Amino acid sequence: MRTAEWNTTTSVLDRAALVLGAFRVEDRSLGVSELARRTGLPKSTVSRLTSELLRLQFLERHGSGFRLGLTLFELGQMVVTPKELRRRAMGVMVDLRNATGQTVHLAVLDGTEVVYIEILRGRGTPPLPSRVGGRMPAHATAVGKALLAFSPPSALEGVLAGGLHQVAGSTIVSEDALRGALKEVAATGLAYEENESAPGSSCVASPVLDSGGSLVASLSVSGHVGLLNIERVAPAVRTAALALGRQLPRNSALVES
Repeated sequence: MRTAEWNTTTSVLDRAALVLGAFRVEDRSLGVSELARRTGLPKSTVSRLTSELLRLQFLERHGSGFRLGLTLFELGQMVVTPKELRRRAMGVMVDLRNATGQTVHLAVLDGTEVVYIEILRGRGTPPLPSRVGGRMPAHATAVGKALLAFSPPSALEGVLAGGLHQVAGSTIVSEDALRGALKEVAATGLAYEENESAPGSSCVASPVLDSGGSLVASLSVSGHVGLLNIERVAPAVRTAALALGRQLPRNSALVES
């Protein structure tokens, strides 16, 4: 969920994005008051925006509130890059899940957060906060650390400027600790996580670089702390990430083929 402080210079498009971004996966519907609380916008503004979003079918009525509309689903199916990335990654992800029996994630970096493009759940793996299309703070995830370590320095500075918030018991909240962890990731091509994004979960991730060496995504395997030997599965994750990268066109030019 994205939020921003209300000010008079915020554009109509920014306000509409705040309203749409206020919805969470567990929400059946949201009313004007709750949307105003989550976005920080005045109720009168939210009321006007929801009326327009209803007309455009970005929202639809559900009881006394609103939920996301069919137009958003239709538009989402036409977004080329995640769709093509998922298509190219699926074979590698299936092989990795079969080899490890664990949950496999494919994620990209968006600002200070990771966005999950695809998730293949393993049997008996712990409940995880991740979902396809969902977001997590980059510093609190192995996929995020793998992405940050291979991104321009400005990406890390943006994360640090936003604050290293604690997500779970072992989330890195120290700038020095995060910088040290990313230096190791850059050297090995592997990022590790235990109890950082969710209690009881462990994860190992590796960056996916295209055939020209540009960062595209991050691939990971997640499971139970104590049951998943992340150092043992790390070579398989690294190999899978390299294999996927070799399939991707230079400069991340993912187009329908």
